[in-house]
Amino acid sequence: MTYTESPRGASAADAALRGASAADAAPRTESLRGASAADAAPRSILLYSDDSQVRDRMRLAIGGRPAADLEVEFVDAADYGECIRLIDTYDIDLLVLDGEATPAGGLGIARQLRDEIADCPPIAVVIARAADRWLAAYAKVDATLVHPLDPVTTGRTVAGLLRERATV
Repeated sequence: MTYTESPRGASAADAALRGASAADAAPRTESLRGASAADAAPRSILLYSDDSQVRDRMRLAIGGRPAADLEVEFVDAADYGECIRLIDTYDIDLLVLDGEATPAGGLGIARQLRDEIADCPPIAVVIARAADRWLAAYAKVDATLVHPLDPVTTGRTVAGLLRERATV
């Protein structure tokens, strides 16, 4: 991806949509928590996978409105460093991590974030085998989703996690 300069004041998702580096956009400092559904800005979801097709499938399964009262915007991370940088820089409302990503898998990143960030956003991990849910439990994730992603289940899961985050 070619990175271009982004105007100051843009969110991470705005920068990503324009092809800009997330580091070029000003950090989001406003908080979405406590706003009513009618006047709330879109919630930000970080999609992490080393495979762009997996990120596209995540995005399609979630959709732009996982529920009637929730609008979302996406920020993509293709590697571990970018994922951590986005989390450290921006107000991310939900992380959807690919448990099968390499070399840094979503389960390992989830566990690290839970251990290192006091107010960690909710984390959903996409796994290939339902039998791996025990690993997700060890990683302290809030939800697991299984490939292939079902849009109804994925939307409900994402909406529930975002609503839960808004009440905290």
